[in-house]
Amino acid sequence: MTVLASSQSLLAQPGTVAFLVIFGMGVVLYFVFRSMSKHLRKVNQAARDEAEAAARMQVDPTALAAGSTAGVSSTSGSAGPATGVPAAGHERAD
Repeated sequence: MTVLASSQSLLAQPGTVAFLVIFGMGVVLYFVFRSMSKHLRKVNQAARDEAEAAARMQVDPTALAAGSTAGVSSTSGSAGPATGVPAAGHERAD
């Protein structure tokens, strides 16, 4: 009996290569999901802070919540952040 092709290497077997690919994808997905959950926690906390600030403003409209009015100009809603300069596309008619 003549054997024409014989694989002696462990990495030349299709099962081993497939396992390594799937295992590598699992490791990458672990880090991706860990990062995603960290970012979702940040977004959730920011939404909670914003809701609390809105609730405080409804209860006591004279109180200014720290950071809730940052970047808002008192002269025009279309102005850039606290500079009085119009935002792009909003020209001021003098």
